[in-house]
Formats: sequence, C-alpha cells, structure tokens
Amino acid sequence: IALGQRLFFEPRLSSDGRFACASCHVPALAFTDGRPRAVGRDTGSGETLDRNTPTLWNAAQQRWLGWDGAFDSLWSQAMHPLLHPREMAATPEHLQALLRDDTTLACQWRRVHGAPPPDDAEATLVMLAKALGAFVGTLQSERTPFDDFRDALSRGDQRAAARYPLAAQRGLRLFVGRGQCTTCHGGPLFSNGEFGDIGAAFFLRPGVVDPGRHAGITALRASRYNLLGPFSDAPDHETPRKTRHVDLQHRNFGEFKVPSLRNVAHTAPYLHDGQLATLEAVLDHYSTLSPDRLHADGEQILKPLHLSAGERADLVAFLQSLSTPGATAWQPPVDRPCTATTAGPRMR
Repeated sequence: IALGQRLFFEPRLSSDGRFACASCHVPALAFTDGRPRAVGRDTGSGETLDRNTPTLWNAAQQRWLGWDGAFDSLWSQAMHPLLHPREMAATPEHLQALLRDDTTLACQWRRVHGAPPPDDAEATLVMLAKALGAFVGTLQSERTPFDDFRDALSRGDQRAAARYPLAAQRGLRLFVGRGQCTTCHGGPLFSNGEFGDIGAAFFLRPGVVDPGRHAGITALRASRYNLLGPFSDAPDHETPRKTRHVDLQHRNFGEFKVPSLRNVAHTAPYLHDGQLATLEAVLDHYSTLSPDRLHADGEQILKPLHLSAGERADLVAFLQSLSTPGATAWQPPVDRPCTATTAGPRMR
C-alpha cells in the first residue's frame, strides 16, 4: 500500500514526467478531475479524452472497472493509463528503469518484494500495477447522514432518525418508490455494479460513437491481464468466474457503468462523458427521458418521471445525504522513511 501510494503521486511514471495518477484522480476533487472529459497528452488535435474521470472511492467494491467494464481488477485497470499513448504513455522498460534507479522507489520495492525489480519488464509492470491497486483499494468512503438515518430506523431510534432532513426523507421515498431508482442504484454502494442504457447520447464527434460495454467486453476477453490470464493471483473458485462467464450481446452497445452514488455530490459532472453538469441536470434527464432513445430492454425499466420542482429538490437533498465532507479531504498517511534497515524480504 505504501509503495502504491508513492507511485500514485509519482509523475515520473509517465514518459515525459508530467503526469501522475493523481493528475486526473485529484484527492481534493474526490479522486476525480472535475472535468467533463479527462485531458490527456497533447497530440496536436486539441481533443480531450473520450470519457469522464470516475472517482476512485470504493473502487475495490466494484465488480468491473471503467465506464465500459474492460477491466476486472484494480491492477488491470491501473495498467491502462500507464500504457495508453494519450495518458501516461509509459513502457514497461521505462517503469522498470525508474524502479531500479530511484533510491527511494528501489528501497520501497525491496521492502515489499525482497529483491530488485525482475529482469522481465512485463512482470515488473504487473507488480507495479498491483501496488497501485493495493493503494486504491484502501480508498473506502466514510459514513454518511443517510447511513446514520438507516441505522437509526433499524434500531427503532426515532429521535436519531428525526435528525435526517425531511426533504431528504421525501427524496428517499421517491428514490425507492415512484422513481424506481433502486432497480439500478441499489445495495450498499447504490449501484448494481452492471451497465445500462439510459438514453444518453454516446456520440464522441461527427461519425464516431462510443460503443460502451460492447467494446469493454471485447477488450476484457482479449486482455492478457484479465483474471483468467497468466498474471492473475485470484483463487480459481472466486473472482475469475465473472470474467469466464461474461457474455457479449448486441444490446451492450451504448451501455455504460451504473456508478455508485456514494459521494455523488462531490463528483460532478456526470455520466460517462460528463455531459450533465449538476445533479439537477441528471434529474432533468430522467424527468424528460425519451423512451425512443432506449434499447428494447431499457424501455421496460426506464420511463420519464415528470418530476415537479419540489420533487427534484427533495431528490437532490437525498443524493447529497449520500456524501461526506471527508470525500474531498483525504490526506495520505505518514510513510516511514525507507532505509537499508527497513528494506528486506517480506514476511508472510
């Protein structure tokens, strides 16, 4: 975790020394960048990347990673921006050299692995990505006002439950009732962890569309770094099953990840391409949804909600209660200095 944390903030991982993971996943912005679409390396086109930067809060609890679910583990997701030519544009050899030549990183690496990076640059890349994944896995969000309300109801504490704002209570009733929002945004993370078509445009620019989950499944299956591949250390009887049995269907075209709503008040703008700037805009989308833009299976779930101004305000109050100030106040734990006496073989 300590090694992954240091690597997360290390711009020298990128080929030009300008981009770190934290360049797009900014702690003070709830590990997003606050932009509609991420800004990558300048290729002369002036274009941004194609998708919004998702938050990393609670990423370890996600079944699939990325807006299209092309990754089935935290470490395979971490490899993508490291190697992508529009993002950090690194090579395995570049990363291997940095880990060997930098005194602090080399010391931390030995503290974890008991030896310098291996001669196999690809193996080094995977080990580095797993350290990043170990750090990202620690980003677990705090309790929210909604959690306090839920627990108060569970134990029958009406006085404590009454502290939850009435507007949020009305919004909650809409959320689980007429809105049917829990069909997709259910469970502890307020997400079913899957993908859906919500009638949002997926055109990137004239003549180019984002195929969403359809392309994600294709990429996942083809990846050497999925949980079925040679670098996986997942037990056979656990997580690989989800990857082994994922099924590509035509309806997956234009489907995108159902995001968690925890800390949603801190992660604007919204949707896979950041096309909706505020929570109010998201509710307007669902209020005036056009069924003609949905896939056949989507029509059975979604319909325009025709929300009044008061209902919109109540739903916003509820959604805000799913967030905590701590989501934008993360501070790294103090890491002890790495010296020759602290580095050595890892004990199990």
